[in-house]
Amino acid sequence: MRIAVAATPAVAIPTLDALLASEHDLVCVITRPDAPAGRGRALQSTPVANWAQTHSVELLKPESNQLLGELVEDLDLVITIGYGLILPSEVLRKPKHGFINLHFSLLPRWRGAAPVQRAIESGDEATGVTVFALDEGMDTGPVYQIAEIPLSGSITSEELFELLAKLGVDPVLKTLEQIEKGEKPKPQDNAGATRAFKLSKEEAKIDWNSSADVIIRKIRAFNPEPSAWSDFRGQVLKVNSARLADEIISAGMLKFIGKSVLVGTATSAVELLEVTPAGKSQMLASAWANGARISATDLLQ
Repeated sequence: MRIAVAATPAVAIPTLDALLASEHDLVCVITRPDAPAGRGRALQSTPVANWAQTHSVELLKPESNQLLGELVEDLDLVITIGYGLILPSEVLRKPKHGFINLHFSLLPRWRGAAPVQRAIESGDEATGVTVFALDEGMDTGPVYQIAEIPLSGSITSEELFELLAKLGVDPVLKTLEQIEKGEKPKPQDNAGATRAFKLSKEEAKIDWNSSADVIIRKIRAFNPEPSAWSDFRGQVLKVNSARLADEIISAGMLKFIGKSVLVGTATSAVELLEVTPAGKSQMLASAWANGARISATDLLQ
């Protein structure tokens, strides 16, 4: 089949590699236009754009849905992976077999922008990938393939994205076989559907009056972006990693015992492992505590 991939993030790269090595014709890669990034706000290409240029695959950056529709109307299929736009039906109908999407959850659970993070934050016992036919809804189309894995109690969003990116390759290739054979996808069961809303910096603030389990899950879910954080002496302290501790301390209270930096919660304490103080690089929590000269009255708020 003549295929295009419409994608933005690096998690699309394992699938791109597999398609390039397959019997299918990867005609082009479609990605979002360059956008300002970093402190200097210089224009930056997406990871997918960089991959296409490295592998000499035609690269397209349409600035409107109308232009996108014109670019894909002579293709057999378009695969989207984190492309970041909801496409209208008139665009979805352009390729011969329409559009399919590789989504990083077990649909219908976690439809939306942040399925990986929400699965971790909610303490789900399993997650996976779903390949489905795109329709005009938010991840509501009929399903071709699902692959499930257990969800580790220590994994971060960054680690899970990498794992699911690799897991998604085989379901995508199997879906292409199904489409070539004329097999139809199965409608989603809307029972149990949940929405994975986009993460915000405000939401990433840690509430130390929550239980230790809830706080640890938030820290893992929001790693690396937007990063869980707290207020320390009027400045933002990002918490990159932490683990459960046995001590019982008042919520938000800091204790520096030996080399362990502990913070109280509604249940048992949390031990901070790595943090990023305002204006500084990531560091061990013990190094931060030494430099900050934590006192008995210090709190995280």
